[in-house]
Amino acid sequence: MITGAHVILYSKDATADREFLRDVLELGHVDAGNDWLIFRLPPTELAVHPSEGDPRQEFYLMCDNLDETVRQLTGKGAKVDGEATTASWGTRVSIRLPSGSVLPLYQPRHPTAHG
Repeated sequence: MITGAHVILYSKDATADREFLRDVLELGHVDAGNDWLIFRLPPTELAVHPSEGDPRQEFYLMCDNLDETVRQLTGKGAKVDGEATTASWGTRVSIRLPSGSVLPLYQPRHPTAHG
């Protein structure tokens, strides 16, 4: 029935953000034509949280060792906003894309649906 999911990040500098995803995060990709890269994501899960306000969506990257992942990414020039914050569900930071957008990254404390 469902064969996958397609996530879209809107960007003020799509070319620079695509290069970052390709070169810094080292995400595999296909070229849909004219350097329009579509990236392969690692195993993904979907959670539904209650909301009092308007419905919204969030997108987080996950890792097994946040400190090591941040060390590797900053070694490749990635910018990380502020210090890591810890919550009951995990520890997170935000990676700044070249366009200025942020991409949350976290090490989960909860069971994951893909491992």
